[in-house]
Formats: sequence, structure tokens, C-alpha cells
Amino acid sequence: MNRKTLVLAAAMGLLAPVLAACGDTDGGSGGGDAIVVGTTDRFTASEEDGNAPLDPAMAYDVGTWNILRQTVQTLMVQPRGDGEPVPDAAESCGFTDAGNERYSCKLRDGLKFSNGDAVTAADVKYSIDRALAIKHDSGVFALLSTIDTVETQGDQEVIFHLKAADATFPYKLSTPVAGIINPDDYEKTKLREGFEISGSGPYTLDAEVEDNGIVRATFTRNGSYKGALEVNNEKVDLVSFESSEAMGEALEKGDIQVMTRSMSPDQVRELAKGTDSSIELVESPGLEIRYLAFNTEAETVEDKAVRQAMAQVVDRGALVGNVYGTQAEPLFSLVPAGVTGHNNAFFNTYGDPDVAKARELLEDAGVSTPVKLTLHYTTDHYGPATKAEFEQLSKQLNDSGLFATDIQGVPWKEFSPGGRKGKYDVYGMGWFPDYPDADAFIAPFLDADNFLNSPYANTKIRKDLIPESRRQADRLTAANTFTEIQNIVADDVPVLPLWQGKQYIATRDGITGTAYALNSSSTLQLWELGRGASG
Repeated sequence: MNRKTLVLAAAMGLLAPVLAACGDTDGGSGGGDAIVVGTTDRFTASEEDGNAPLDPAMAYDVGTWNILRQTVQTLMVQPRGDGEPVPDAAESCGFTDAGNERYSCKLRDGLKFSNGDAVTAADVKYSIDRALAIKHDSGVFALLSTIDTVETQGDQEVIFHLKAADATFPYKLSTPVAGIINPDDYEKTKLREGFEISGSGPYTLDAEVEDNGIVRATFTRNGSYKGALEVNNEKVDLVSFESSEAMGEALEKGDIQVMTRSMSPDQVRELAKGTDSSIELVESPGLEIRYLAFNTEAETVEDKAVRQAMAQVVDRGALVGNVYGTQAEPLFSLVPAGVTGHNNAFFNTYGDPDVAKARELLEDAGVSTPVKLTLHYTTDHYGPATKAEFEQLSKQLNDSGLFATDIQGVPWKEFSPGGRKGKYDVYGMGWFPDYPDADAFIAPFLDADNFLNSPYANTKIRKDLIPESRRQADRLTAANTFTEIQNIVADDVPVLPLWQGKQYIATRDGITGTAYALNSSSTLQLWELGRGASG
């Protein structure tokens, strides 16, 4: 049989799983030993982030969110098919006014934290207010920025009064920053240090820590959990590997049963051949994007002609083809293909790579060439091909004769806070959307309190266009507004989109649920995994 499975479907204008993995069953078995899942994500505590990597008020990367989504329950949750969010801790939620500015949720009866304490509306209010009060410079609190006040009515009802209409608010309540935490374990204005979590999600966490980082996260089914998710196993171990090669060897030996992000392009190509009949590769559409971010106040790139010239020179097709092959596609906007509101703004503005046009841009602006730049990238967060990608980018820019660039790699624990503090003029970032809507590719980059802490501020985007897009409950209606935003970005180039990636899981025989183990936003849904017969 072909050991490569494609997961395809349509919902919300996205591709989402409907074709089960080979031998997959809808439920699977909850018994047996722990299912062991490998990842190259690193979960480390750093002083820059308050030594609190798992605090929902600080965490804002796909790896730590994937730990929080297993353990911290939210009022709403993304369904397995990537449609609109459905109630989880809530029994029901909805807007109660015509203007989409009052949102009410009623909690399920009998909700409990994993230690047995009752979950009340006051705990929900505490959790939301806390994230807004801490206002960590990761920018994650900005997901809740449209909240004016949170009100409770009794122990079961929570009412959110919004500053302005926000049709995306139900999605935001499905993200970990809106997770319900036990006030007994989390101070109101201080991050919780260490690797413990007190929530009411489908699992409890036991973290094995070495050198101030998690090497193995054991998720045990939470018997107190009440919500929308069906948990198909009793225990999952998430093991962090230093390299994709080590993770691949563990899968071949059977030390792990599932391999997730990030695999190397060579690994994916080899697994796709299907030479090992006991291992299956599951490929599904993804909304991961990669881009260059600019400190637009830095002397080297403050003139937008420099950024425009880079946009005119970069050959995305060659970059993707030389490094990632068929595992990625060129991206010409912040909003990726497959999301309502996507357009090809950068291609429409710059067309094919053209050195002569780039030279003209620089000459007209009086910029001397070659422009000297250092391209910074992270060495241990986005996969083993990142260095090769930046070598290709540097070569393309240097071959134009208009730039003299070098590259520098930095570990993620330094790279992430360094970018927010403006230490790098040009640096490479990836983005996994908070939820599957164009707003999740626009506001986090361009709104006030954006997660990049970018000095770029376009008044029209912030004051008019983003609020206008959120007033549209029908997201198709908002598409024209998103097009206008993307066209402004293509002209100003505060960021330079590069490519959009697919996503992969490799699994050994006997593991079910792999078709749903990742959604389009790269959310790891460990509760979907089970044990059963596979063919």
C-alpha cells in the first residue's frame, strides 16, 4: 500500500482533514501504554521571559501553545474540521446584541480543575483580566485587546463587553491566552515560574526537566475534564529531540510512535517513498508562513526603498525549490492561500524578480549600494532547513550586486526576545495562525501591541481597516478590506512574506487518529490519537 496519505477537505475556505489516515478508525482505543510523540520543539525557561514558559499570559509560540492546549481549557475550542469554534468549557456562547459588542457564555455544569476545585465564572474573569493586566511583551495579550470589561452573573455566566465589534472574538476565546487557570496557583500580576500548569483541560502535565527545559512532557488523561473533546487515549508522552535526525531514528527503532514538527525536507522526501511499510507519512495543508521582519527604525532598512528593493530581488520560487521542494509554496502576501481574504499583493506590486527595477528603486531614493545587512535567523525553532534557507536568501541578494549580506544564527530563547527588543535589523520568522481567519495574519503584525513589537505603524490600517474587517460577521464581506491592507503592506514592506508550508506527521502502525492530530493552524490535538488495528 502507499504509505503516504493526503488529508484534504474544505471548510471556512480552508483545506481541512476528512480523509482518514490509512487504517484509521474514528475512535481508537484508550488503553495500553503511553503513546510516545516526538518533536523538535524546545520548551525552555529564560530570564527574558520571566522563567515562565508555560504561563498563558506569556506563552506565544506554537510549541508551548501545543502544551497549553492539552491542559488548559478554554470557553471555545476549534473543532477537528477547522470550522467555527464550538463551546468547550462553555455550554453555550454567543453575541447578545446586534452590534457584536456583547458576548455571553454559560459554563457547563460540574466543571472542575484537575485538583478537584470547581471552575466558576469568577475564575474565567480572573484568567482574562490577569492576562490583560500582565500585558507581557510577547504580545499575546493583544488577542484580548477588544475586551473592555468582563462581567460575571452568578457562578455560571460570563459576559464580555467589547470596545468595538469583533466578529473574530469567538476564535480568540479558543486560544490559550484565554485559558482558564486556577487563581490559587497564579498570582494576579506576576507570571508563574517553572513548568507546572493548573487547568481543567483534557490532560494533566508531568514535565521531566533537564537544563531548565522540558525533555519529556507526560500528558495523563484528566478524569475531571468535561468538554467538547473526545479523548481517545489514557496517556501521551511528548519527547523533545535536539535534532530531526535523532527524532527520525527513534521512530525507526520504535522508541516513539509518532513524529511531528519539524522534520527535515530530506526526511519528508524519504518517508514519502514508502519504503518502510511500518511507517506512514500523513501530509495535510497547513497555514504556516515564513517571512522576513524588519526593524523599520534601524538605519540600514528605515528607508522603505531598501525593503522594496529586497522584495523586488527575492526569488521565492527558487528559494522554495532549492530548499523545500514540493513541501512549500511561494507566498506573496501575509494572508496565505486557502484563507478567505488572500491575495497576491507582492506579486501584483513587484512581479517577477528584477534586479534592474530594484536598482532603480534604490537610485531614486539616493541609497548607496551595496547595502550591507545581516540576516538573523533562529537555529533551533523552525526546523533544520532554516540555515539553508537563509544561505539561499543571502546569495540571491548578494548576486544582485545591490546588497552585501551575511547571516547569523541565534538560539530561540535569545532570538525571540531579541527581535521584540529591536536587536535585529532584518530577521526571519515563522507564523502559525492563532485561528483560521485572515485577521490572525493581519492584526498580530500590524495592530497596536503587535507581537513583533514593530515600530511600523500605519494609521489607516490600525484605526480604520482592522476595525472595519472585524465588524463583518460574514468573512467573505471582509475580503475587500483585507485586500486593501495587503496592498498597503506590499508598498511599505514592514515584513516580506516568503513561503507557505505544508505539514506532516509520520506514524508507526497501530496508531489511529493521525488524520486529525494536527489542524491547519498546526495545533497538536493529542486527544485524537489512539491505538487500534491499522493496515
